[in-house]
This record gives sequence, structure tokens and C-alpha cells, in this order.
Amino acid sequence: MKKLDKLIIKSFLGPLVITFAIAVFVLLMQFIWKYIDDIAGKGLSIGIIMELMLDASATFVPMAMPIAVLFASIMTMGNLGERYELVAIKSGGIPLWRTLLPMGIIVAILSVVAFLFADYVMPSAVLKYRTTLYDITRKKPALNIRPGEYYSEIDNFVIRVNDKSSDGKTLHDITIFDHRKNPGKPDVVSARYGMMQTTPDERYLLFTLFDGCSYSETGGNGEQDEPFTRILFAKDEMTFDMGQFAFDKTSENVFQGGYQMMNTSQLDSNIIRLEQKRNDDIAKRANLFRLRDSLPQALSSSLPADINSLLPSMDKLTRSRAIGAAAARVERLYNEAKVDTQADTSQGEYIRRHYIEWHRKYTLSVACIVLFLVGAPFGSVVRKGGLGLPLVASLLFFVIYYVIGMIAEKAVRESAIGTLGMWISTLVMLPIGIYLIYRAVRN
Repeated sequence: MKKLDKLIIKSFLGPLVITFAIAVFVLLMQFIWKYIDDIAGKGLSIGIIMELMLDASATFVPMAMPIAVLFASIMTMGNLGERYELVAIKSGGIPLWRTLLPMGIIVAILSVVAFLFADYVMPSAVLKYRTTLYDITRKKPALNIRPGEYYSEIDNFVIRVNDKSSDGKTLHDITIFDHRKNPGKPDVVSARYGMMQTTPDERYLLFTLFDGCSYSETGGNGEQDEPFTRILFAKDEMTFDMGQFAFDKTSENVFQGGYQMMNTSQLDSNIIRLEQKRNDDIAKRANLFRLRDSLPQALSSSLPADINSLLPSMDKLTRSRAIGAAAARVERLYNEAKVDTQADTSQGEYIRRHYIEWHRKYTLSVACIVLFLVGAPFGSVVRKGGLGLPLVASLLFFVIYYVIGMIAEKAVRESAIGTLGMWISTLVMLPIGIYLIYRAVRN
């Protein structure tokens, strides 16, 4: 390997790694901000949060890779041009394509790695983070009894405390409403103060109450005074089951089978199966309508050719009933056709989502090469290194690529264009890269 190749690779790998890490971090922060309300305040362990963040970060790798390649290529070639190293390379008779070759080999390898990652690693990561996120959203908020508020997160109980000491365990002026026996007429326990603590395994919450009394209505029909019991106590204990606050891990089999959790071969087989099922459903509906149409034709063989001649011979009531029955049949057939159309539309959209996911695995990996062909010649043309221009230019190019891709994906999902529309953003950026290469060679 020549010294020039080593210099270019060294200059390229540094910004590539740093930009990749920053891109993953930014996408992860966006993910956390989106689900912060579901995560915060539930007493989750660090291990569960780290597991969620790690699995979510893995799903951002195919998206972060093109960003890193684009920025690193602009910055590398911009630095070489700004320091006149690119001029020295050209004056030595080395063509531009030879200068870009070391970076191009690395980008090609990264493109293959991005595809393999999206095809094998990302489906598993999506399955894991979706399962963990589902468990987190189902989990109740962590126990947090605030003074002056009615706390009702524990099933069949409502707890109110007037004050809480700084140790977080000593409570004052406690009132507990027990709805287990009769939700409409709860038993009431009140105490002047008490202690709150959990068992070592955090399975149960233990209230030790002092100087209080309990009230309960033991019967009656509501039409007269009902028996009433009051018990004074110096010390009493109440235990609450905290199992409902535990983090229960759902089996991954519940979510397995989604199109985002399949590789390309699984998507291929699933698309074939879904399309066959859709065609069978269309054939069944067509046969059903054909059968229904044949019944009136068989019954009409005994009727005169001009069916309208029957109407004058009918009395008013019979005519009204016949017209009403015909209108009801037409409306029923229309509603059935409408439902069938909606079902077919839903099936078609679900199949298109499989196609979108299949094409996405290829477009994101090819994007590494296409954006490299845009970024490298752009950097050699502008000859500006550092962070300023490369960052702004890479963001601008990627936003154009991303926005066009999102518009095209929505159009494909809504069947406005074919599934090959997923490649529109690539086809838009490719001519830009070719033009920039032409300008860089002519410079």
C-alpha cells in the first residue's frame, strides 16, 4: 500500500467513526425524547434502560452509516484541497479516481456490512426493543405517594397522606380507603402517623400505622341506618401486594412475524404467501357475486320479458314492498362490495409495506456509495475542510435525500407509485454525484 493510500485512509477513518457515533447518538436521543413519557417515573433498572437503548441503537446503524460516509468524504477531500495536497497529488500525475480509490474500497465494504447488518442484525434488534418497549409502556409508574394527593395506583386501594417526613418513610395523617369488599362503600382506615417500607424482595409494601381507627359498614339495604363498626388501635399493619408494579418480560414470540423483523428471504416468502392469499380472496368474492347474480336470473325465467309490465298490475302495497326489497338488496350488495374493497385495499397496503421493507435494506446500503459519489467530489471542488462547510453541506445533501425518500415511501405505501419508487431518492442523488465528479475532474 502506498503512503498516499495510507494518508487518505487515515484522514477518512477518523471523521467517519466520529460522525457515525454522533449520528447514532442523535438518533438515539430523538428516540428517547419520543418515548420519555413512557420511560420516566417507572422505577426501571439501569439494566433494562441500557438494554432498550442498545437494541434501539442497533436499528439506527443503517441510517447513520450513509450520514457518516457523506460527511467524512466531504471533510477528507476538503482538507486535502484546502492544504493544497490535492493539487500536489494531481501535479504528480495521479488522477482523481486513483485518489478516491482507497476511500471507495472502504465505502464498498461498509455498504456490504450495512446490508448484512440490516438483513440479519436489525430484525432481531427491532424485535427485542419493541418487546422491551411494550413491557415498559404496560408497567405502572413507580410507587410515589405525594402529600395531599389521592394515590390510587394500587388495585382496590386509595391512599392519602397529609405530610411526609424527609426520610420518605414516615407519614402523617394517613387515610386508606379499602374497596376490596364493597367498591361503593369502602372500609376506611385512618392513623395519626405511620411508617412505609417495602420488603427486601420489593414484593410487598408494608404500612405500620399508629394511633388510629378503622371504619366499616357491615350490611344493610341502604333504606335505613346500616350497622357500623369502628375499631380503635394503637398499632396496626397493612400489607399491599406490589406484584402489579413488577417489570414483566413478554415473550418475543408475541411480536415475531412483523415485516420489520424479517430478513429479505423471509420477506420474499411472506410476500408470495400474502399475494396468493389476496388473489384467492378476490376469486372467492368474485365467485360469490357471480352465484348471487345467477339466482335472480333463474327466478326471472318465469317472468315476462318486460319486467316493468308487472308493476301496473300490482296493488300499491305490493309494489311498495317489491321496490323496497329491491332497494334493500342493492344497498346490501353495495355495502358488501364496499367492505370487500376496503379489505382488499388493506391487504394491498400490508403487502406494499413488505416490499418497502425489502427495498429499504438495499437502498440504505446503496446510499453509502451514492452519497460518497456526491460528497467526495464536492469536497474536492469547494476545497474547504474543517467542520463548518462539510457539516452544513452533508446535512443539506442528506436532508434532500431523506425528504425525497420519505415522500416516495409514502407514495408507495398509498399505491400512488410502484414499489420501485423506493429508489427515487437514489436516482435523484446519482446525477448530482455524476455532475460533481465531472466538475472535480475538470478542476
